[in-house]
Amino acid sequence: MERAEKKNDRFEHKTEQDSTIVYGKNAVTELLKSGAAVDTVFVQDTMNAAQAGYYTAIAREAGAVVKRVHAAKLRGMCGTEGHQGVAAWAASVDYVSLDDLLAEAARRGEPPFLLLADGVEDPHNLGAIIRTALLCGAHGVVIPRRGGVPVTPTVLKSSAGAAARLPVARVANIGEAVRRLKAQNVFVYCADMDGRPAFQQNLTGPIALVAGSEGSGVSPLVKSLCDGVLSLPMAGGGTGVDSFNVSVATGIILYEIMRQRGTEGSI
Repeated sequence: MERAEKKNDRFEHKTEQDSTIVYGKNAVTELLKSGAAVDTVFVQDTMNAAQAGYYTAIAREAGAVVKRVHAAKLRGMCGTEGHQGVAAWAASVDYVSLDDLLAEAARRGEPPFLLLADGVEDPHNLGAIIRTALLCGAHGVVIPRRGGVPVTPTVLKSSAGAAARLPVARVANIGEAVRRLKAQNVFVYCADMDGRPAFQQNLTGPIALVAGSEGSGVSPLVKSLCDGVLSLPMAGGGTGVDSFNVSVATGIILYEIMRQRGTEGSI
């Protein structure tokens, strides 16, 4: 039953690795609809009745307790003013294996389509990449255990909840993941400025795209293991900017892969 939190109740920040705070309307909605384990949903006490009723209904359906809290309490829980009036305590993302991602493609009767993040450090960039990967029909995202950001609350919010829906595999290193994918006859491309324009490549069939870090791009070892390198043509010089943001570049290429595969509307 929904109940108001008393003014003198203290919110205790949980520190366990298996629990995380998710905030923002889209992120919380997608989390609750995804079937992931959710403990408690916190709704701002000034949220209008219709919206509060909506979150109460979907939270109860997910088996979560609903509490009404003050805006200051939400701000303290989330560490930001951008909580949009709703937050949830949830288990951290259940990472899957690389084999699980390939099995998902087989289950859907489609050639594998994966995105590998090689050292992406900004959670907003990773969130945006996961969101685009989901909307372009990818079967999953692969991230490293070290050398890149994991799926954090900021990633979940930046992905508009997509990170709760699209499977994410966390591997020991991206290079080994590339080797394993190639052994499964998946053609692996990476995105870099010295590659062939993406629009001139055949991007159908089993495919994986590697996106590099914000500062140094794809690591030399991973690049050497890839079957090909893709680039994006840009306008003439004199702009003072020499590259796309990693999430923008990745999004453009993911969309081109979707276009060539003819998978629009399949998710």
